[in-house]
Amino acid sequence: MTTGAGDFELTVEELRVVARYVAESAQEVLPVFEEGVPGDTRPRAAVDAAWEFVNGARRTRLQRVAALDAHRAAREAPTEAARLAARAAGDAAAAAYLHPIAKATQVGHLLRGAACAARVAELRAGGDPNAADRLLEQARRRASPVLIDVLDRYPPAPAGRSRVAHLMSSLDASLRTSR
Repeated sequence: MTTGAGDFELTVEELRVVARYVAESAQEVLPVFEEGVPGDTRPRAAVDAAWEFVNGARRTRLQRVAALDAHRAAREAPTEAARLAARAAGDAAAAAYLHPIAKATQVGHLLRGAACAARVAELRAGGDPNAADRLLEQARRRASPVLIDVLDRYPPAPAGRSRVAHLMSSLDASLRTSR
């Protein structure tokens, strides 16, 4: 995919690596959403759409629509854990359309799913930050050299006030120093 001045290229294969990484995180916490909101299939459809792309299908309207639907499900979810699980699912489907523009906000499309999963683990452990740290370490180990290469094309994750933003920044920093 060609880009404008100051930006870069992302191949479809690189997008598949990113989508796989995000889908793996979303898959881990999808049951949390499904337990909290039985019968709402939007996040599962988003994860399924992400896996279709990861497994070789062309990126299509399916990923875009499924991502938007999962994010709507997140806004309607009754608990923080369910919201975060649905958001991770939406991010997984949206990863097929990661923008090759050098803006820090794009890092969320790569790492927010793992940060959401870490926060869900923390919440389910009664607020224990060690649970989040363990999941972030797993996410760090799962990151392939290709994913880190893509991440390095972007500025560092933006600082934020939320716990998820903090977790995402922590993961970002650890991945950038892991080479």
